[in-house]
Amino acid sequence: MRKLNLISTGALIWCLATMAMASDRFILVQSTTSTQNSGLFDHLLPIFKAQTGIDVRVVAVGTGQAIRNAENGDGDVLFVHAKAAEEAFVAAGHGVARFDVMSNDFVIVGPPSDPAGVAGMTDAVAALARIAQANAPFASRGDDSGTHKAELRLWDAAGVDVAAASGGWYRETGSGMGATLNTGTGMGAYVLTDRATWTAFGNKRDHAIAVAGDPRLFNQYGIILVNPDAHPQVKAEDGQAFVDWVVSDAGQAAIAAFTVGGEQMFFPNAGG
Repeated sequence: MRKLNLISTGALIWCLATMAMASDRFILVQSTTSTQNSGLFDHLLPIFKAQTGIDVRVVAVGTGQAIRNAENGDGDVLFVHAKAAEEAFVAAGHGVARFDVMSNDFVIVGPPSDPAGVAGMTDAVAALARIAQANAPFASRGDDSGTHKAELRLWDAAGVDVAAASGGWYRETGSGMGATLNTGTGMGAYVLTDRATWTAFGNKRDHAIAVAGDPRLFNQYGIILVNPDAHPQVKAEDGQAFVDWVVSDAGQAAIAAFTVGGEQMFFPNAGG
């Protein structure tokens, strides 16, 4: 009897240890705020965990900060939306390979008074030029995020020096997309935002999409396994499992199935 009890006790300890190890199986993903704020990760990650047993913990920051974090080895996977910076990350040896995942678009939202008269425009560069000419308030993230990088490219195309306007009609929040939208709607300002975050945003007040449909507002997302050769602490096997799943038929179908208010938020394009 005593031997049986010892066996039972040993089996219980082994089971508990196995359960603890299973619950500790996780990867860290450095990602942009839009994948989190939109609700996409709340939709995707339980599906991935159910299929693989791997938990995914997300650090949602601006793309620039996410890349810097991954360059320091703080993360197993990078999932962001600034293709040139992502390619530079891989070229510098910090990432293994970059894959397209999905896309959506940026939009410019604004107040109903529309002081710059841009509502209904489909030329984002011309719209920004009008906003600058009117000295109409514009709230920028100013945080080196993927959205901020895209915004700066558009201002440059419009020939507008926003650095010179900083603190005047051009206000930099240094914050994420949600906080910047809160600031923008509060001060009656125009804001460039990704469509998914705007659709899920709960404090729109009377703001609405003013400018959309310009091909230059295209917003591509990519995924990269952080290089374990450069950063030995990277959980390469489980991180690669996540990358492979996201670009697989199953992952792409899960992305396509994510909607807010019946509207598809992201369009999978891992197949090119």
